[in-house]
Formats: sequence, C-alpha cells, structure tokens
Amino acid sequence: MILVIGAAGHIGNVLVRELTRRGQEVRALVLPGEDCSPLSDSRTEIVEANILDYPSLTKAMNGVDVVFHLASLVALLPAQFELMRKVNIEGTANVIRACQETGIKRLIYTSSIHAYGHPDLSLVIDETLPFDTVNRNGSYDQTKAKASELVSQAARDGLNAVLLAPTGVIGPYDYKRSEMGEMAHYWMNALPTFTIDGAYDFVDVRDVVEAHINAIEKGAAGEAYILSGHRVTVREYRHLIQEACGESGSELYIPTKIARLFVPIAEWFYRQTKTRPRLTSYSLDTLMSNSVISTNKATEALGYRVRPMTETVKDTVWWWKENGRMLKPSVRNASPA
Repeated sequence: MILVIGAAGHIGNVLVRELTRRGQEVRALVLPGEDCSPLSDSRTEIVEANILDYPSLTKAMNGVDVVFHLASLVALLPAQFELMRKVNIEGTANVIRACQETGIKRLIYTSSIHAYGHPDLSLVIDETLPFDTVNRNGSYDQTKAKASELVSQAARDGLNAVLLAPTGVIGPYDYKRSEMGEMAHYWMNALPTFTIDGAYDFVDVRDVVEAHINAIEKGAAGEAYILSGHRVTVREYRHLIQEACGESGSELYIPTKIARLFVPIAEWFYRQTKTRPRLTSYSLDTLMSNSVISTNKATEALGYRVRPMTETVKDTVWWWKENGRMLKPSVRNASPA
C-alpha cells in the first residue's frame, strides 16, 4: 500500500493517477473537506486527515509500506507565514515521527529547489550545496529548507527516506490552478498580456512524478535529488504559450525597475481583496536569482529524463483549453504542493 499525502495537489493527483495506472494500491490523503475532484478519475482510496493532527495521520498510515509526503503551503504574504511554518515544518516532523512509529519501509519527501536558497549567480546549483535554513529571501524557502533538514536528520537516524527537489512545476492536470498554471492560462489570450524580466527553471509535472515513482526502488536512503527541467526567460515562456495556442496578442513588457515600484501597491491590493498574489517582491527576486541548475545526480541515480519544453507547453495549453472553463479561479493565498 502506498500513501500519498497532499494527493489533491498538482504533483499529488498526477502521482496518484500514474501509480493506479500501474496497478499499485494507493491511499490518497486529503484535508478534511478538501475538494477531491482532481482524484475523481483515479481508482484510489481517499482518506481525510491533517498532518498537524497526529492521531489522524498515524491512522492513515495503517497498513502502508511507502509514504509520499507532498503536502505543503506556499504563502507569499505575511498573514499566512505562521500557518505555512506549522504545515511545512511541524507537519513534516509529524510525518517523520508517524513513519518511524508505524514502521514505514520508505518515505519520499518532496522538497523544493528553494530549499537550497539563492546562491551566487556564478554557481551551478546542485546537491552539493547545503539546505539554506537561514535564507533571508523568503519564508517559504526557509520552511522547506528546515523541513528538508528534518528528513535528512531522520535518515541519518535510520529512517529510510529520500528527498526530491523539483524546480517550477508546470504541465497538465493543474486542477488547483497553481501560480505557474495561472500564468500560462493568462498568456493564452489574444488580448495584450504583461511580461517582466527574469528567468526560471520549469519542469513537467509528469517527469517529476516519474522520478518520484523511480525513487521507491532507486533512491538511496538519505540522499536528495534535484529535479530540474528547462531554464527559460519569462518572455520566452510567454512566446511558447502563445505559439502553442495559435494566439498573437501584444506583449506589454514591464522593466524590473518599474515592476518593483508597483510591488507595494500590488501586495496591499492582495491583502485587501484576499486574492492570490502574483506580483510580489519575492516573485521578482526569484525570477532574478540563480536558476542554472544541474540534474546530473537524478539522471544517473533515478533514470530521470526531461521531455522537451515544447511538448510540455503544448500539452498544458491543450489541458487548459479542455478544462479551464470548469475550474473556478482560486482565491487562496496558500496552496498545496
């Protein structure tokens, strides 16, 4: 039996779908009352539990051999930081403890490239870098780094645990309308759309899921594996989206210096309207930071492969065209992984 924690999220629902397709017995853990529509077409047992509620968590692990821990919060505004800390750090500590007490054979923890902080632009980011638990660039980065350290320490103490660190996850089956998905959907428009400076590394959710499944057998206990994809600029990504959907809307380019002037106003607007942040100082810093990333370790150990960016964009555009109208815009300030 395989337990997927955070099963209704983007990586989670694709992972559940692929595991069940391969004939695996899967238990999907979702929050009490959470929308489970992303799992509606998968043959899986759904249980409600909260990683901050230890008894419900241990109950969900009964009879389980492998645990995938994907649940986390991504909060970009201060009002959500304390909840994010509890979920990402305390929740992970609970998962580790429950795995130890119930005798789980393998824990696979989904970390993040952000756990490595924002190293100097002269460096290639790989697993030789430490997790940056004092990162001053963002609270999310700190929580993922601290949670990753907890899993690493548990592995040193004997827990059979593997860490996987994806970059910016994109692709189809984005039922919860992630920040990356919303950006792609926005650019699928014949009307003028905005772009800014910067670049990031984007990886297909299906490639990330393949690496997760391979990690069941191939990942070495205590090891971390970065799952990167393709580094593209914001403007290049928009062009690929427009090309894939056959649109040619005008690009409204905003230089970074101008965008930063609008950040305080934008963040005030998000707080007042309780809408999902898009333009924040953190997002700008991320796009301007180092995103030159090596995936050699995962390639060699997990057989990790990355499909062409054009294929990912084409499939993403198709999925949004088929499903976008059925998905209500999200107003969450925090989202599951």
